[in-house]
Amino acid sequence: MKNLALYRKYRPKFFKEVIGQEHIVRTLTNAVSLDDISHAYLFAGPKGSGKTTISRLLAKSANCQNRKKGEYEPCNECSSCSEINRGNAMDLIEIDAGTNTGVDDIRDLKEGIGFLPVKSKYKVFIIDECHQLSKSANNALLKTLEEPPSHAIFIFATTEPQKMIATVISRCQRFDFRRLKPEEIVGKLERVLEKEKVKFEPEALNLIAFSSGGSMRDAETLLDQIISFSGEDRVVKKDLVEQLTGLANKKTIFQFLEYLAKKKVKETIEFLNNLIIQGVDLEEFSRTLVYYFREVLVLRIAPEFKDQFSLTLSAEERKYLIDLFGKFSEIEVREILEKLSLANQKTKYAAIPQLPLELAVIEICGEEVLK
Repeated sequence: MKNLALYRKYRPKFFKEVIGQEHIVRTLTNAVSLDDISHAYLFAGPKGSGKTTISRLLAKSANCQNRKKGEYEPCNECSSCSEINRGNAMDLIEIDAGTNTGVDDIRDLKEGIGFLPVKSKYKVFIIDECHQLSKSANNALLKTLEEPPSHAIFIFATTEPQKMIATVISRCQRFDFRRLKPEEIVGKLERVLEKEKVKFEPEALNLIAFSSGGSMRDAETLLDQIISFSGEDRVVKKDLVEQLTGLANKKTIFQFLEYLAKKKVKETIEFLNNLIIQGVDLEEFSRTLVYYFREVLVLRIAPEFKDQFSLTLSAEERKYLIDLFGKFSEIEVREILEKLSLANQKTKYAAIPQLPLELAVIEICGEEVLK
C-alpha cells in the first residue's frame, strides 16, 4: 500500500529484525524453538520500544504452520502468518484496555477464551495499556490467568507497570523493554531511507533520533512527515527537521549558553523572546538545554565518558562546552541543571510559555530584578 505509514511498512516481520531488545528476543525465541511458550506474558516499557511488534511476532511464531521443530522465526508465507500481517487473523485478538476498561468487557473476553482456536494452534490475546483495566476487570481475569486453557496465550502490554495489581503481575512472565539508543534509531532510519530511495543528511537523522526520545515509532512517524515536507526534492535535511519540530540549531543553543555562562541576564532573556518570534518550540528548547547541561556535567566528571544519552557532539564542540563553563564548579553546574530541569517541567503548562525559563535565567545569573 502506497499510503502505508513508515512505522507500519517497516515493522519487523522476523525476530532478527528487532533492534534494541536482544535480551527479550533471545528468551522468547528460545521458548518458541523449545516449544516452551508460557500462558501469560507482561511486556512493560516506554512507548515505541517494540511491545506490540514483539507480541505479534510471538503470535506468528507460535501459530506458524511452516515452522519446524527447533526453529523460531515465522515463515510469513502460510495463511496464519499472512492473516496476522494483514491484521485480520481470527485467532489473534487485540484489545485496547484504554477504551475497554470495565469488568463487562473482560467477562465478554472470558466467554470467548473457552472456545478453541478457529484454525491455529493457539488463540492469542494481546491486551494493550493493560494498566488502565479497572480493579474489578483485573479480578475477573485472575482465575483465567491461574488456570488458563492450553490453547490460550495472554500478552499484556503496558507503559506503566507500577499501576498494575501485583496478583496479575505474579501470574505472568515479565519482560522490561528499554528505550532505544540514538545510534540504533539512526541505523534503522538509514535502512528505511535506502529502501525508500530518499537522500538524507546524517545530522538530520541524529536530530530525529534526539527528538524521538528513544521511541522507534515516533522517529519513523517524524521521518514520514519530513519526507512529505521535503516535497519533490525528497531529501531529509537538517534544517527541515528543525523547522518541522521547532528545534533550535546548535548555533542557537551555543549562543544562549554563552550568554548564560557570562551571566548576561538582559541579553539572555531578549534572545529567549526572539526565539519565540522565530517559531522555536520552547518546550523542546528547554529540553535540549537540559541535555546540553547534562553533557557539561558529564564532561566535568569524566571527559571521555559517553553513554546512550550523550549528545552527538564533535570534539571541538565538547571542548567549547568545557571551556565555556570551565570557571563553574561541579556544584554550580548541577544547580543550573536542576533549575533548567524544573523550568522544562513547568514550560508545558505555563500561562506564559517563556516565563519558567526567564525565572530560571534570573536565578542562574543571580540578578536582583526588583530593587
